[in-house]
Amino acid sequence: MKRLILAGLLLASTAAHAQNSMAPDPHAGHSMSATDPHAGHQMPADDPHAGHNAAMVDPHAGHTMPTTDPHAGHQMQAGNPHAGHGAAMDDPHAGHAMPASDPHAGHGQPPAVSAIGNAPAPQPPTDRAADRFFPAATMAVARAALLREHGGMTVNQLMIDIAEARPGKGADSYAWNGEAWIGGDIDRLALKSEGEGSGTLGQAEVQALWSHALDAYWNFQLGVRQDIRPRPGRSYAVIGVEGLAPYWFEVDANIFLSNKGDLSARIEAYYDQRLTQRLILQPRVGLDFAFSDDKRTGVGSGLGSAEAGVRLRYEFSRRFAPYVGLVHERRFGETGRLAIASGESRRGTRAVLGLRAWF
Repeated sequence: MKRLILAGLLLASTAAHAQNSMAPDPHAGHSMSATDPHAGHQMPADDPHAGHNAAMVDPHAGHTMPTTDPHAGHQMQAGNPHAGHGAAMDDPHAGHAMPASDPHAGHGQPPAVSAIGNAPAPQPPTDRAADRFFPAATMAVARAALLREHGGMTVNQLMIDIAEARPGKGADSYAWNGEAWIGGDIDRLALKSEGEGSGTLGQAEVQALWSHALDAYWNFQLGVRQDIRPRPGRSYAVIGVEGLAPYWFEVDANIFLSNKGDLSARIEAYYDQRLTQRLILQPRVGLDFAFSDDKRTGVGSGLGSAEAGVRLRYEFSRRFAPYVGLVHERRFGETGRLAIASGESRRGTRAVLGLRAWF
């Protein structure tokens, strides 16, 4: 009987052991080291992980958090992905109330530029810096003084271009050519005179002209001319130009209309060739034309006379320059025949000694 009871207990124990062996073991197949720090540890009842299904290898075991949303459980505001974050360190805009249309609103940025309106344009800057600091009346006086001292002031000059003696076989002769003027750079009153003689005054004239600057090189001239010799004297209206032609030729060209209705013209030109800074060679030529005869003054129609000369001067200063030279004169056509009839030579060449000066 005892044997039967022991056999039944053995079978029951074997069946219970077999049932327990069929339950899943989370550590099945793991070779646990004897150095496991948790081996044989009895977990206290207040262990926060108590009741977790063998969650030692899964720290999130039992957490009901969807793995597809890292922000699960955060209360998000509609339209603002950062709303509700409690000053998250990785979000510089956390807690900022920002409208969806302006990501930088509320950051102290300047307001947006408004559309272009109808406001008047600012005053343009002045071209003179001093106008910012001095009254307009003071600046007007200063500018007037500046203009006057740089071209607007009244100046004058007396130029004696030719003042020479002409020794010859017969009586010695002399000649002059000069100009005085007063005015500014644009308008001047000019007085011109030239003539020659041999013992007695042979030919002399004076001109009074208004001279107006056409540009930097040429002046227009208008005025009157009075002949003192020969007799009878004539009066003329004068119109002409003077100035600096290309290649530095000084030119003076005039047309004369006498009180008797006779028309004539004259052109003079010279060139200063600097041999040194003080030594200057000056070729010079002058031509006279007449468009009608005036036998009482010894003038015939056509080319009346020509004078060509060369003078070498030495400038001790710009204002004072003595010179020596040669001059050749010749009369043509009817004018030459009238000169012979009056006992004068038709042509002649003379040495000259003179002075060029200006004041």
